[in-house]
Amino acid sequence: MDSLITAAGRALAAGDPLGALNRVALRDDPPALALRGIAMAQLGDLARAKTLLRRAARAFGPKEAVARARCVVAEAEIALVSRDLGWPAKALDAARTVLEEHGDRANAGHARYLEARRLLLIGRLDDAERTIAGFDPAPFPPMSRVAHELVVAGIAMRRVRTKIARAALVRAGDAARQAAIPALTAEVESASFALDRPAARLIARGEERLLRLEDVEALLGTDALIVDGCRHVVRGSGVAIPLATRPVLFALARALAEAWPEDAPRAALLARAFRAKQADESHRARLRVEIGRLRAALRTVAEVSATKRGFALTPRRAREVVVLAPPVEGKHGAVLALLADGEAWSSSALGLALDASQRTVQRALDSLAEEGKAQSFGRGRARRWMTPPVPGFPTTLLLPAPLPDG
Repeated sequence: MDSLITAAGRALAAGDPLGALNRVALRDDPPALALRGIAMAQLGDLARAKTLLRRAARAFGPKEAVARARCVVAEAEIALVSRDLGWPAKALDAARTVLEEHGDRANAGHARYLEARRLLLIGRLDDAERTIAGFDPAPFPPMSRVAHELVVAGIAMRRVRTKIARAALVRAGDAARQAAIPALTAEVESASFALDRPAARLIARGEERLLRLEDVEALLGTDALIVDGCRHVVRGSGVAIPLATRPVLFALARALAEAWPEDAPRAALLARAFRAKQADESHRARLRVEIGRLRAALRTVAEVSATKRGFALTPRRAREVVVLAPPVEGKHGAVLALLADGEAWSSSALGLALDASQRTVQRALDSLAEEGKAQSFGRGRARRWMTPPVPGFPTTLLLPAPLPDG
């Protein structure tokens, strides 16, 4: 075994990329190229890191399948950090299979966590959960245990299960301290901070207040009728009525809920649902049709009745009607919520995470750039977008996945 390669590998495992480079910076053999690539990734030069890892993968011989698979895993991690979510997941899965077949359980486990974190970013929680199901991190190094607990915490946060999330973050913090790598500790602290940031805004009886994720979880445990503006769902009496594909109905439901216990004037409903500044008879006729559809959609949880000046919402069993909204709303609030994690995103990755076309996302980014809320760097396929985290701005906690059925 090459002593310099071994020493460089140990330095990287201890979070010392400069120490690793001191040993292999002048070497161009495949193992040295791979270690240099990982070191450059730890130092933040992701473009150079990707180039070095690809050179290493090409240079390894046909009998060095494990080494090539490790390069693929390292490149996948760079893609995740740089939010290149379109990176071929099949390549990572194939690399994980090779590593498992050759007994490299530590790197195979790391590949598994990378895939789970990618699935988490694009909102595929069930798939992320299946990826780590039944996988015991106890026999693995502290770094792997940190990765496992961060995935567990991330899934729990998106499912609004704060006790599970906090317990996982405590375990992640313990493992990070054992690893003694400052970057790992910082990542765990950042995830823990997300639990205490505003996750939503409660609107009830004309008043508003910010809610942490724990407050949202407590609200979901009440018998209130909740019009959820984060997920576009109406919840009440253990029933969840999705309206994400029916934006007009959801706009009407929210307007009626915000007006509760009073009625909502027809003019306000027309403005909210159809953006009609000057309503004519065709608008009023369409409003009657859409109210009828809303009445049918909500029949199990609420009644929608006509009044002299508009319409009113009356819950069937709930004593309270509330609206759950994002902390900051706007035309491009979902894009900003993703950019607020402080990472650099490509427009294609944002499209994947939001299930929107790249052209739609690009228009939103251009608009945010004009307003000074987002900035880009790089050109072509290397172009990335980011914005400094805004105090009190939402994380993605309530964006990508459905709330629990309660």
